[in-house]
Amino acid sequence: MKARKVTVVGSGIIGLTSAIALQEAGFDVRLFAKEKFDYTLSHKVGAVWFPYTIEPRKKVDRWAAVSYARYEKESEYAAGVSMISFLNAYKDLKDEEWVHQLPAGTVREATWDELPKGMKKGLIADVPLTEPPLYLPYLFEKFLNLGGTFELKTFNSLEEIASQDTLVVNCTGLGAKSLCKDEDLHPMRGQILRAEKLDIPSFADPTQKGALSYIIGRSGDSIIGGTDYDYDWNESEDRRDTELILERLKNFGIKNQPEILEIVVGLRPKRSTVRFEFDADFQNVFHNYGHGGAGFTVAWGCAMEVAETLSKNSL
Repeated sequence: MKARKVTVVGSGIIGLTSAIALQEAGFDVRLFAKEKFDYTLSHKVGAVWFPYTIEPRKKVDRWAAVSYARYEKESEYAAGVSMISFLNAYKDLKDEEWVHQLPAGTVREATWDELPKGMKKGLIADVPLTEPPLYLPYLFEKFLNLGGTFELKTFNSLEEIASQDTLVVNCTGLGAKSLCKDEDLHPMRGQILRAEKLDIPSFADPTQKGALSYIIGRSGDSIIGGTDYDYDWNESEDRRDTELILERLKNFGIKNQPEILEIVVGLRPKRSTVRFEFDADFQNVFHNYGHGGAGFTVAWGCAMEVAETLSKNSL
């Protein structure tokens, strides 16, 4: 039987995982993108597993649980994937629905001596960490080894995307705003610091909007964040944000300023809900974008559902 063909547009984490999940489901996949994965937002981020600023909640929890299981398995062999202990601050436990998606015994309440200075309550869980500079090349190579083809290509409209002679999965992130004339999609600006590796447990405090704070310890460095400014299109470093991020470190009881290796700015693609559906006008196009600050967290869950949905549609 001749393999069914699909075109995926976008080479970030959503595009790459969608392409591979489709290949694993028996599709012949070609990948188009205006830039290679190492120039995408996905290459810039800290990429620890956590469902941050993303809806709809029930679907997100399911996608996140599927992704967790995939990463946990990949941590045994995939480049850049590991399981780490991660502390997350919270205000009200009833709002932390994500804890119910993890294996039993994975999450526990942090003790007082485990909480950074100024943090009142926190949960500690073993979660996946994916290091983009290692994991994205691994995924891209896997995609090619499975018979995929890649081409740099810029699309200027949804009509152009839909003109492909295959089913198409639109994974263009923030680029979908102009392609799809999507008024709901907007940037959530993030600025982070890549620093020398710190001897500090990884943690996040998302309890204050506009003051997202975290430290993610990776194999060779640490990521210190950050910002989460809605409707901010500035892709250049803001020195005031750098100062704010470093000042928050002091508030958490970290007195010595780390050596900063790089200052990174990226625009997260945020929507009121992830757009995950067939287009009403172009019925060969399936949209998979608008994952906010949780692209890595839900990528595999979305990808596997894309493959399942397209498999049913192409029978």
